[in-house]
Amino acid sequence: MGLMGELLADLRAETEELDGVIRGLASADWELPTPAEGWAVRDQISHLAWFDDAATAAVTDPDAFRATRSEFLGRGESAVDELAAASRGLSPRLLHDWFRTARARSLEAFAGLGPSARLPWYGPDMSAASFVTARLMETWAHGQDVADALGVVRIPTARLRHVATLGVRAMPYGFAIRGMEPPADPVRVELTLPDGSPWTAGPVDAANLVRGTALDFCLLVVQRRHLDDTFLEVRGEVARAWAGVAQAFAGPPGRGRKPLGSGVSQGSTRWSGFRTS
Repeated sequence: MGLMGELLADLRAETEELDGVIRGLASADWELPTPAEGWAVRDQISHLAWFDDAATAAVTDPDAFRATRSEFLGRGESAVDELAAASRGLSPRLLHDWFRTARARSLEAFAGLGPSARLPWYGPDMSAASFVTARLMETWAHGQDVADALGVVRIPTARLRHVATLGVRAMPYGFAIRGMEPPADPVRVELTLPDGSPWTAGPVDAANLVRGTALDFCLLVVQRRHLDDTFLEVRGEVARAWAGVAQAFAGPPGRGRKPLGSGVSQGSTRWSGFRTS
């Protein structure tokens, strides 16, 4: 199948799972608040659809995409909230159709690329393989917000390995975006995938360690759960610092989530996928 074939198959599967969650929702369900402050279920879906359209543009007309990128980034952190607000007049049916159509177009565009093809995005250009991985991560993360709003418990899958990979690669970014020097010391990551198989990254003799389930790790690095609400084992100063700033997505520092028992309103960063090579 090759790397791109594997990534696209998993992105399609992640898309189908989310589509299954929102298919047949009552109109009132689309307005339910999600853990992302100020965002309803509808906003999570419109966010994905808008950036899928942007992704298709980045593939099919990269010069035109670059021409509009500066204007979007110049709007700052409020840009994604403005996009969500602009789509709130759409009916649930039209919004669902938009998501399906935009995702199908982006998948078709990605299918013609090799894994090393360079694509523009909201930051440095990145490889097509990383681009597709980022879209999968975004789908899974925003899908978690939707599931939380609806009270749906999703069954974790082996696709979490892609989110974990992105989370590890993004380690320096979590520090740098906060004006902190990324640590030189490596971190060993030892995870258990949903089928019980191991997933590891980093040198085996590293003094710093993060160990636990892939689900807990992925929820942490996409900032959908606070570390205190996971069963992750975190050893070492660098690993503990990373756990406090980890984010597998691009854009400003995430607000993260407060511990579930704190009684504090939980926020969530919404952006467009981590930039990596």
